[in-house]
Amino acid sequence: MRCFLQFSLAATLTLFTVSFASAQDNPGKQNAAGGASAGVNETPPADPLVRVLVSKGVLTEEEARRVGTGGNAAEQRDRLAALLRDKGLISAAEFEAVHSTSAPASVQGAAAGERIGLSASSQSPQGAPKSEGTERTQAPAKPAPPAVIAAVAPLRVLQVDPPKREGLIPDIKLGSGARLKLYGFFKASVVHDTSSPGGNDFPLPLFLGDTGPDSSPEFHLKARAFRIGANFEWLDPAPRTTVTGRLEFDFEGDFTRANNRNVSSIRSSQPSIRLAWGRIDRALTEKTTGFALFGQDWSPFASSTVPNTIETTGFHLAYGNAWQRVPQFRFGFNHNAGGKRAWKFQPEFAIVIPAAGNTPANVADQLGFGERQGADSERPNLQGRFVTQFQLDRSPGVVPAQFIVSFMQGRRTAIVTAANVPAAFRAAFPSGAKVDSNQYGLSAEWQLPTHFVTVIGKYYTGEDLRFYLGGQLLSTFNDTAGLTGTATAASIDGSSTVVFGLNNGVAVVAPQRPVRGQGGFINFGFPLSRIFGADPKGRNAGWTGYLHYGYDQAMARDARRFGGRGRSDVFMGSLFYKVNSFVTFALEESLFRTRAANSSRFAAGGLPLFRGIPSRETHNVRSELATIFTF
Repeated sequence: MRCFLQFSLAATLTLFTVSFASAQDNPGKQNAAGGASAGVNETPPADPLVRVLVSKGVLTEEEARRVGTGGNAAEQRDRLAALLRDKGLISAAEFEAVHSTSAPASVQGAAAGERIGLSASSQSPQGAPKSEGTERTQAPAKPAPPAVIAAVAPLRVLQVDPPKREGLIPDIKLGSGARLKLYGFFKASVVHDTSSPGGNDFPLPLFLGDTGPDSSPEFHLKARAFRIGANFEWLDPAPRTTVTGRLEFDFEGDFTRANNRNVSSIRSSQPSIRLAWGRIDRALTEKTTGFALFGQDWSPFASSTVPNTIETTGFHLAYGNAWQRVPQFRFGFNHNAGGKRAWKFQPEFAIVIPAAGNTPANVADQLGFGERQGADSERPNLQGRFVTQFQLDRSPGVVPAQFIVSFMQGRRTAIVTAANVPAAFRAAFPSGAKVDSNQYGLSAEWQLPTHFVTVIGKYYTGEDLRFYLGGQLLSTFNDTAGLTGTATAASIDGSSTVVFGLNNGVAVVAPQRPVRGQGGFINFGFPLSRIFGADPKGRNAGWTGYLHYGYDQAMARDARRFGGRGRSDVFMGSLFYKVNSFVTFALEESLFRTRAANSSRFAAGGLPLFRGIPSRETHNVRSELATIFTF
């Protein structure tokens, strides 16, 4: 039955081509049968075989219309063949046997993509019989080996170039028409820290507490960085509209606590969402595209540039890499100005979930209570960014450069209920109290790839940057200057303390001031194999080295209100060896340092304890060896 169906479909393609060519050669007959025609591109041929496929349910009316609209006979035959291949009715090899070698660039590109990575739904089952009347098929063509070793490409987590319609070569096709392309990696690493007082397997700023009699060195072996994602595309009937999406998660979440996992909870991490968004792009002109994104993505503020590093847990939080992934509605334009440097410009604006990131009294109620101070401000966090993209180095194998500026502005509100107001102030605040504080941030980021070194970096500054993993993770403090008779109360979510006092005898709530901070990093990537002239086809083509420095600090006079840490920085060097497109080995050596801010909270000169001794500075020498399997 399958052989008969394959033979019938092959005959259909051949007869369809002959029928259409005949109609083109005899336009008078075609017009007589079907009425006046304004041209081939406007009146598709009413081919009887296509009508049969529609009546049999093989093609829909819309698909038949798309097949017969525009192009010559060969192009229309290719569209029909592509539809039959996508439906699994002919194999990829059979498609290659019948498709035209003079197809348009878009069709050739799709066919080439299918040859490189066939979708699961278009491959013939192993051992399936060949269709009758067809020649022996050849194996799919292998991709050509690289002519040059590529320069180091930045990790670009935010999209600039508009997605190409039908540019996704799917691994899975759903009955709804959605196309899915899977991706991800498995990563296992061995880690040694000379100081990790928090017991974490990723670096945090130090001075989180005393370490005991020594610096609290630790050893970890971790595999929970496994990540998997899927890119989506839905084909909209409008040819100028592209609909895409992404879902991504990893196993960096908390550990399961259950009776059958209590003993083994340390290896039972839970999956957690990273990205989940849908995006609509609309071509407005030949060079300008508008888009809208809805869901969780990297924040426009400060997240466009991230360092190349083995350790992605925390991604150097509080060490100069401010970033966040947040629910958002984002809107923007992309304008392709062209020229020798291929200039592109993209402004964006987003409304983002308002959040502060402080720890609630009841962690189990994180959503309802932990983020109330952002939601209680009764307004979204506002963000925007502007990207300039251009080809800095026009050598082969070098991606475009980018320069990016961004901003963030928001507010937070701490609420004290009437029952929690200190007794001495209940007459003045019979219904409770509120106190507001500001959040803002500015950043500049750059990604400058060349054929011998790629330089990336960022600088950021602002107030209350805790949620964006900056400012030493400090948020706000109560400004009690000039107040007498003070008393404290917990906020409604239990994540902060509110101070009441008297100002010249008048009962007031002490203002909450945001901690000011700044930071940034610079990262150099060297394509070692390219620099030393390795063979692009050989085993030595995959060597890459990185040097990195990052710092993050809170303004000293603000940090002293908290005590403990005031500034942290990191020096890092790493070496990557990419065995092939699937397997990479990497070694990373880092020095993490934290410097204390004096505070009257501590005795012995206002310094926190490290190894039981008041200390000005502490450090952690971290070594990490990793294997990464990518798919």
